[in-house]
Amino acid sequence: MALKVSQARDIPAFLAMQVMQRAKEMRAAGEDLVHLEVGQPSTPPPARVSRALQSSLQHTASHGYAVGLGLPELRQRIAAHYQDWYGLQIDWQKIAVTPGSSLGFAIAFLSAFDKGDKIAIATPGYPAYYNLMLGLGLTPQLLPARAAQNWMPDLDALMADGAIPDGLLLASPANPTGVVMDADEIAAICKWCDTHGVRLIMDEIYHGLTFGKKTPSALAYSDSAIIINSFSKYFCMTGWRLGWMVVPDDLVAVSERLAQNLYISAATLNQIGAIAAFDAYEELDAHIPRYRENRDILYRGLPPEFLGNHAPSDGAFYLYADISALTSDSIDFAGRILNDTGIAMTPGVDFDAVDGHTHMRLSYAGSTADIKKAVARLTSWLAKQADKAVLAGQR
Repeated sequence: MALKVSQARDIPAFLAMQVMQRAKEMRAAGEDLVHLEVGQPSTPPPARVSRALQSSLQHTASHGYAVGLGLPELRQRIAAHYQDWYGLQIDWQKIAVTPGSSLGFAIAFLSAFDKGDKIAIATPGYPAYYNLMLGLGLTPQLLPARAAQNWMPDLDALMADGAIPDGLLLASPANPTGVVMDADEIAAICKWCDTHGVRLIMDEIYHGLTFGKKTPSALAYSDSAIIINSFSKYFCMTGWRLGWMVVPDDLVAVSERLAQNLYISAATLNQIGAIAAFDAYEELDAHIPRYRENRDILYRGLPPEFLGNHAPSDGAFYLYADISALTSDSIDFAGRILNDTGIAMTPGVDFDAVDGHTHMRLSYAGSTADIKKAVARLTSWLAKQADKAVLAGQR
């Protein structure tokens, strides 16, 4: 007799991770791979972070549990970070340290919403938002954002049918588009949410990774928003699986209870190491020119038919390419590119089930040498595909 399996079995796969797995298998088999599929810096954590971790290994207390919301020393340092970067005074007791930002989103969803509640999310957007909501019995309400509008969602569209959502989740800088909202846009979103009684969750995971545009925090404009951040991107600590939340007053207690029961605490050793990350701004800021250069190499080097109608990527480290002139099946196209050239990239359907078939996300978080190699390989491959199409009478 077959045993029951939950409806979570229907959650879509995270394609970027599947592409990464396939690429790693190819690399293990001796193939020369270029990784553009995941947003993972190619640089190690700051040197002082590694030293702090090494030092903490010698102390017995470092190997025990931390409290549910995280080490007070780390939470206090995160609060100081908001003063350093944004000029904001944040009560450190409203900060929760999580095992990666992913569990931060789970805490946010479970603390602020009930089964069946609607949460609006921009599309294209990070796939785990949508998939996690489905797994928790929430109802994602897709809010289309398109390149012609600089990937900015239209909040008025949420009111078209009179059904205002219970929550709104947005990101700036955004994955996969790299769009960065300015202060006026974030302030307007916060005001809209306050006016309509909508709980805002703001993904600020890519803060610090912008090119000429400042990234204000939604905390400057809202006391009720939930803020999600991470040590993965700007701090170059993806494998440490460490993030944080800034939680409004009415959700602190329930967030702590959920954390205690879901994971007890984030890894103590990792938290100790992370404290030192906030003393490494200079080292971390030195990576930004490389990301910008990598972005510009892609813009200059890739042919127009691969870039298509795209808006500028002003933050994060992604290019969301419109490949509609080349294909209407981004999954097949990505597979062919990987097999023929060794370049791993993520199909747009991972981020947008409607229009993602004609888009591709490229991460430029890696080395400049790899970006140049990818441009050379991809340009050559696209030229060969065009020649084949001409010979076949398709063009």
